[in-house]
Amino acid sequence: MSHQNHHSGRNLQLAFFLNLGFTVLEFFGGLYVNSVAIISDAIHDLGDSLSLGLSWYLDRKSKQGANRAFSFGYARFSLLGALINSLVLIAGSVFVIREAVQRLFEPELSDATGMLVFALIGVAVNGYAAWKLSSGKSMNERVVSWHLLEDVLGWVAVLIVAIILQFYQTPYLDPALSLFITAYILWNVIRRLRETLMLFLQGAPKDVNLQSLQDKLLSIPNVASLHHTHIWSLDGERHVFTTHVKLEEIQGLATLLHIKQQMKAALKPYGFAHYTIEVELSAEDCGLGEH
Repeated sequence: MSHQNHHSGRNLQLAFFLNLGFTVLEFFGGLYVNSVAIISDAIHDLGDSLSLGLSWYLDRKSKQGANRAFSFGYARFSLLGALINSLVLIAGSVFVIREAVQRLFEPELSDATGMLVFALIGVAVNGYAAWKLSSGKSMNERVVSWHLLEDVLGWVAVLIVAIILQFYQTPYLDPALSLFITAYILWNVIRRLRETLMLFLQGAPKDVNLQSLQDKLLSIPNVASLHHTHIWSLDGERHVFTTHVKLEEIQGLATLLHIKQQMKAALKPYGFAHYTIEVELSAEDCGLGEH
């Protein structure tokens, strides 16, 4: 297991336990200060904790090696975690928007002092977890970091509102800020969801220029053409490349081995987790059609 993979698992584990611990504190704290809003947010955070726990489990699962059932290993399970987290976050955002709109039509004053205390704790706990995951490279970590950022910004809004309510009582500021922050988070999550779905559908990763790669292979002497060239990503980090290479004017085995070495050298800078090159002679037909 690479250091990066181990790092991602520890970050998700930390985020899960921090979020779960804060959820318990928030629930009992909401009962103590008699705040329905905080109890409702505790229920929302419980859903977050379950989502984070699932992400942690799927991240661990994604590091299992290949077997008969999954010949590429379990790397794409991490993508499943990203997809589920995105859908949970969208559902949570819709819930927050509905609650905020309802609060605008039926305004209620909040317990400013209780809000202030929990906002400070919420910003600290969720902020630390989001910071730990902000440098994550897997799609799963990036989606979870946005999940946590939603909570951080939400608690920042609560903190601002709590401070203002200490001096000026208004029931409209809290739902207005909630709508603004949720809309911002929702826009980013939908963008991440689009990337995740592209990976699920085996779209070409954006960080690899396929045309440039093909040009490099075609520039190798004795390479006549390429066909059945495919590139996709297992999890947003580990990419896979396959191609059929038509060769010409091959004088012997030494020439063939030299060409293969040049092709491997051309592929090395891309850091593919897996690649397959089918070499065909000029008079040879691969039997699949050259598409």
